[in-house]
Amino acid sequence: MILLDGKIISEQVKAEIALEVENIKRQGGKVPHLVAILVGHDGGSETYVANKERSCIQVGFRSTVFRFEDTITESKLLYEINLLNNNPDVDGFIVQMPLPKHISEQKVIEAIDPKKDVDGFHPLNVGRMTIGMPAYISATPDGIVELLRRYKIETSGKHCVVLGRSNIVGRPISNLLSLKGYPGDCTVTVCHSRTKNIPEITRTADILIVALGQAEFVTANMVKEGAVVIDVGINRIKSETTKSGWKLLGDVKFDEVAPKCSYITPVPGGVGLLTIVSLLKNTLKAAKKEIYG
Repeated sequence: MILLDGKIISEQVKAEIALEVENIKRQGGKVPHLVAILVGHDGGSETYVANKERSCIQVGFRSTVFRFEDTITESKLLYEINLLNNNPDVDGFIVQMPLPKHISEQKVIEAIDPKKDVDGFHPLNVGRMTIGMPAYISATPDGIVELLRRYKIETSGKHCVVLGRSNIVGRPISNLLSLKGYPGDCTVTVCHSRTKNIPEITRTADILIVALGQAEFVTANMVKEGAVVIDVGINRIKSETTKSGWKLLGDVKFDEVAPKCSYITPVPGGVGLLTIVSLLKNTLKAAKKEIYG
């Protein structure tokens, strides 16, 4: 069993990005500038944005955070998005989710200029990705692809089973792995809450990607010998054995599943560490105008 180490891969990619930024600076080019809009004081969002800022410093990006109270109106937020769309100094930006209930997340996503949509959520980027055109790919699916590529895991002709059909993970990764090329050329099955006989299906998977949000849902009897298991779940569970009173568990029961696997991601320390790296990659592409010219 080989551990798919997100920390090692994320540091590799950051080093490559930092080198490219140094070359841009040396040639007198514009340093990539990433902006985050943060509404309210959600703890998870605060942590993510703080990590994003640290990562930007590591690779030599400019980083700006615009903070607004959760009382901001939808129209005011859309106005701020429009300002960023038209600011030539900003290469890419994200609006951190979740948003307050009075603001439509879909309306916000569609308001972002696809050329600056480094989260890869805009319908234009999703559509381009689906048919294999150059696009900004959302962070978690891109992180999964990065792990498969860096560890040189064979995908052509393999049966990939995806547990979960969210627009953020399940749908995009199922599309990416069915596209021609590498990593791709998989035969993909998508399972969800209405799927019958899930264990029978997962036992046929050469590559199993789990993104359900249910702690330790996948057990050893659901995985075949030698499978590659990618655990996307991050579930915060109360624990009396930790100082914080909490521990993080994936959607896979790691201790009993790992011995059956050829490769498996840990939680934490797997796919999650590559989400910010994907954001950095997209911002660099935006600064170089690689996707839309």
